[in-house]
Amino acid sequence: MGAPVLDRWQFAVTIVYHFLFVPLTIGMAWFVAGMHTAWHRTGKEHYLRMTRFFGKLFLINFAIGVVTGIVQEFQFGMNWSVYSRFVGSVFGAPLAIEALVAFFLESTFLGLWIFGWDRLSPRLHLATIWLVAVGSTASAYFILAANSWMQHPVGFVMKQGRAEMTSLGDVLLQPLQITHFFHTIAASLVTAGLVVIAASAYRLRRGSDGDTTLFRASARGALWVTAAASVVVIGVGHFQAQILVKNQPMKMAAAEALYETKAPAPLSLLAIGPWEKHPDRSDVDIVIPHGLSILSTNDWNGRIRGINDIEREYRQRYGPGNYTPVIGSIYWSWRVMLTIGFLLLVYCVGWLWFTRRRGWRRPQWFAWSAYAFLGLPFLANTAGWLLTEMGRQPWIVQGLLRTHDAASPMVGSGQVIGTLTGFAVLYGVLAVIMGWLMVHAVKAGPEHPAPEVTREDAMPPMLY
Repeated sequence: MGAPVLDRWQFAVTIVYHFLFVPLTIGMAWFVAGMHTAWHRTGKEHYLRMTRFFGKLFLINFAIGVVTGIVQEFQFGMNWSVYSRFVGSVFGAPLAIEALVAFFLESTFLGLWIFGWDRLSPRLHLATIWLVAVGSTASAYFILAANSWMQHPVGFVMKQGRAEMTSLGDVLLQPLQITHFFHTIAASLVTAGLVVIAASAYRLRRGSDGDTTLFRASARGALWVTAAASVVVIGVGHFQAQILVKNQPMKMAAAEALYETKAPAPLSLLAIGPWEKHPDRSDVDIVIPHGLSILSTNDWNGRIRGINDIEREYRQRYGPGNYTPVIGSIYWSWRVMLTIGFLLLVYCVGWLWFTRRRGWRRPQWFAWSAYAFLGLPFLANTAGWLLTEMGRQPWIVQGLLRTHDAASPMVGSGQVIGTLTGFAVLYGVLAVIMGWLMVHAVKAGPEHPAPEVTREDAMPPMLY
């Protein structure tokens, strides 16, 4: 493998690992903010213990996420210098805003929230965790704006072989970016919701009388939030796919293994083709007639372009080459993400119905089901990320810069192999540490007795 291929592997390893923590951080920030608000409004002890317990899980994840995220910035300049020069003018604004405003807001007020329990007034202390949640969400927005531009470049002109931004509004507000953002935030709430459900289920299975009220409340609240967020993920994902059919038709054609342009186009339920990187047919394809046309165009007989037609067009427009992504990876990433989205919705609705009708009579069942479903949102997030990034290939910037032309020319294969091995080992160690810390925190349970902190006496009256 040449250096550009190894560069891709290195970036894939680091970004996929980092993206395990990003959705959980964003979602947990909102969960903890909601729990803190419940304590502030009611003064009930179990909400305070809930806030501090899940706040600890949030902080562990946040710390690991920051460490792994920093690596990405260095790789842009070191492994992908041609790419960095090409997109620097466009990426500069959203990434600078993310670092100087969003991340600064998030990290600063997180520190105030951690150390402000007995130093800030209750209202000000509550405001700090809400600003953390807003900061983490804003950070995601600006990073996604940069990524959306790679998928669908807008608001720029080409000058001296570089893309130069002409409209920040177009970059930040294009329709693909809006759907990317809401899809990601909803998926983050689903991810955090499953972690809250699993932790609550474990504590309920332990059967501690002092924890029952606390974790029944956290479990039921997380079930409601996760169910609602799952609906948003599915709904926004539908509109996102409709946009991609227009902006990145090859990606969506590969996701459906649709080789020939069809009107109407069927929706593929199960396709099996030759074991090749770029097969030219499906040997087996179980479909729903008209399904893809309806979902993609809102038209019973809507026309959907196929892989072969798009490939011919791209060769005429961009020159010789292969413009088809790895179809098997895209096809199954798409289905893994969709299947898990619907499965998690059914799971949450089912347990909401069961606990409403029969109470919490089966804590063992609830616990084991929560453990079984805990990894699914992480798998769905990874599948969605692979679909987004691999589905764009061979482009690193859609229609403008190919991936094999974007790597640093002075970085050799040996150097990349060394750093790739180092990252893999380091991230493996971090994964073990992260897992141990999370499991240890859950097993230790919430603080008991609760710390002597109330809404009224957290600070002297003169500081209200």
